[in-house]
Amino acid sequence: MLYTGKGDNGTTSAFGCDQRFSKSSAIAEALGTLDEVNSFLGVVKVKAEAPEVSKIIDNVQQNLFTIQAEVAGADKHIGEEKVRELEKIINAIENELPPIKTFFVSGGTELASLLDFARTLSRRAERRVVGVADEGAVKVGKETLAYLNRLSSLLYALARQTNHKSGITEEPPRY
Repeated sequence: MLYTGKGDNGTTSAFGCDQRFSKSSAIAEALGTLDEVNSFLGVVKVKAEAPEVSKIIDNVQQNLFTIQAEVAGADKHIGEEKVRELEKIINAIENELPPIKTFFVSGGTELASLLDFARTLSRRAERRVVGVADEGAVKVGKETLAYLNRLSSLLYALARQTNHKSGITEEPPRY
């Protein structure tokens, strides 16, 4: 059933948990923001024409489900190997791009713009998960926090790579 009516009073529960909490709680906010990132990455994955980008995004989406489960209180965790996987991809992309000397204005290709928007969503999700961890409401592993931190770097690298492969020159801001 797609609805239960149990949340009509402003409370919710995480899948598989019997404890209810306010929909305005830090946990609900973190879970909702992680869900936003994951959903938007679905759009990015559909728009990505390169199978290797789609595969990377799909892998990230799977890992975000693990992070959501962890934030919800399940005994699921991101391991250090997942952080290293992101670092390996970021490093490989960085090796094929010109060095960063300034900020860049978002844009270029549609996919690069979507990746950059996903980057901002992932940063917000990271802030929300850090907030939950700081409150002590849920124990969040250091690898999870590192993964979320690397995720925005990965999305930025993918956006730059997409524009680079399309022959689009990055535009610095005109301060």
